[in-house]
Amino acid sequence: MSTGGIIAIVIVVVVILLVAIFAGIYNGLVKLNERVNEAWSDITVQMKYRADLIPNVVETVKGYAKHEKETFKMVTEARAATMGAKTVKQTAEAENAMQGALSKIFAIAEAYPELKANENFQTLQTQLQDTEDKIQAARRFYNAGAKDLNTRIKTFPVNIINNLVGHFKTREYFEVEEAEKAKIEKAPEVKFD
Repeated sequence: MSTGGIIAIVIVVVVILLVAIFAGIYNGLVKLNERVNEAWSDITVQMKYRADLIPNVVETVKGYAKHEKETFKMVTEARAATMGAKTVKQTAEAENAMQGALSKIFAIAEAYPELKANENFQTLQTQLQDTEDKIQAARRFYNAGAKDLNTRIKTFPVNIINNLVGHFKTREYFEVEEAEKAKIEKAPEVKFD
């Protein structure tokens, strides 16, 4: 075999190897991207389920606490904001408002022993708590996927390949702001005039 033939074989092997590496990296990015998409879908499914429960909770509480119109309005607005959110940031902001509104609803319930004892309310409260737990779990899964995808996109040689392809973008984390965390952790004051 001549030197030219060996060089041609080496070039072909190198090209095949580079194509295989490129394909492996690209496919890995596709898998990570889809995992993040799936995680976001899980969040939206749980938030939709919670949004469907909220009118039932509000109606149940309204029967006992008719003068809490502002709280009911806050819950309704938070629900609408959550359902209308288009981006991760908008969803996180709406989620902060929703957490505050729901905590006020349950604080009102504490003031009405008959409401707390109502079987329908207890069931709704349990379902909402279960949904909140699922949203938190889905949020952690989404953030882990976003971290993996963001890290992968930014590391060498993937960053070069992604710049060539330009297909994959970093994802925002779904986080509650520090100021909002403090509000959520602090029990709301309920005053009856």
